[in-house]
Amino acid sequence: MAKIHFITQGCSANISDSEVMQGILTENNNEIVNSAEDADVVIFNTCTVKLPSENDFIRKLNNVKQLNKKIIIAGCIPQSDPNSFKEYSRIGVFQIKRINEAVEETLKGNIVSFLERNDLGRLNTKKLRKNKFIEIVPISQGCLNYCSFCKTKHARGNLKSYEIKDIIRHISNSVDNGAKEIWLTSQDNAVYGFDIKTNIAELLKNILTINKEFKIRIGMMNPGYIVNYLDELIKLYKNSKIFKFIHIPVQSGSDKVLNDMNRGYKKDTYVNIINKFRKEIPDLSIATDIICGYPTETESDFKKTLDLVRKTKPDMIYYSRFWPRPGTSAAKLKQLNGKLMKNRCSKMMNLFKKVALENNKKLINKKFKILITEKGKNNVWIGKNDSYKQVIVKGNLRIGQTATVMIYDASSLDLKGKLI
Repeated sequence: MAKIHFITQGCSANISDSEVMQGILTENNNEIVNSAEDADVVIFNTCTVKLPSENDFIRKLNNVKQLNKKIIIAGCIPQSDPNSFKEYSRIGVFQIKRINEAVEETLKGNIVSFLERNDLGRLNTKKLRKNKFIEIVPISQGCLNYCSFCKTKHARGNLKSYEIKDIIRHISNSVDNGAKEIWLTSQDNAVYGFDIKTNIAELLKNILTINKEFKIRIGMMNPGYIVNYLDELIKLYKNSKIFKFIHIPVQSGSDKVLNDMNRGYKKDTYVNIINKFRKEIPDLSIATDIICGYPTETESDFKKTLDLVRKTKPDMIYYSRFWPRPGTSAAKLKQLNGKLMKNRCSKMMNLFKKVALENNKKLINKKFKILITEKGKNNVWIGKNDSYKQVIVKGNLRIGQTATVMIYDASSLDLKGKLI
């Protein structure tokens, strides 16, 4: 029996992988602890998508080294660069079911490396959920894109979709074990099933046949693939079990930059998807991703991106300056000035705050039923409405409870409600 501490970075797929590894370890009589100081083994589940994530990992690794603990490095960094960190035990994204073996060997003083690319799967195994009411369900590994800036492809590889029957069983068991929100996650939900002759719409139809109480949040979908089943997807989104939330990363409003990024679609593809969805589902909440300062982006290109935001008015923008990632084709290009990229990020941030505040203010004096999923400070509770917008409310509540609220105020990031 060992005491183990996890430090997890990155996307919901990484969070889910940590939950799976923790479930396997506790099933083998190990204990998950909340601090590195109390642990025998510290496991870093790493993210390689941006330089700040990697720098944060290095800083935390150096801090843990001072504690003289056994260390295992998991996730996308060792998988994408198998020649890195060879002085530590490593476990890649395809081999997470071998985590108990990795811990046992590391405690004996051995250095092991489980970086093989044969996927051992991650569904229908015991998990230790970070939030017992939210089940993160990986529906596939890898993607079909070859974006010029993406390092994650080097780690997660090409698309491998999990079978619908296995996903259904996993969700059904999770709901029986207390889950109220089901998050469908992957590197690109839009291409789910393309390798096994199905798609995300067919998967959703099957999930909706589960006769239990839960709601579905559909994770990121790239626009170039949604067009293959757009009308069918919109019909499914009208089902009350699906959150009226869609995450479609556009990355740029310039077709030239999108082509340079090798994204495989044009700006109008994104605009048409948004327009079609909003026509049928007016209360849809839209999230998108934008990269500011791609190496070939001119001032004119960036202006087109700002214009696109003004036109489509997304509710959430995950914006970031461009970070060159080793081994990607975009890293070989001449980089833009850092000050210029910072300035573009600042402009994007200001526009986002303006647009999001306008969207949220329209919801003042409206009533919503929310599920409480988090406790904040000073007797504040956090829940999500049907459009997956964050609602902050005070009162005598508990996590997992539903509540009806009236919105009395709004910011660019959340809504403030009073209990009814």
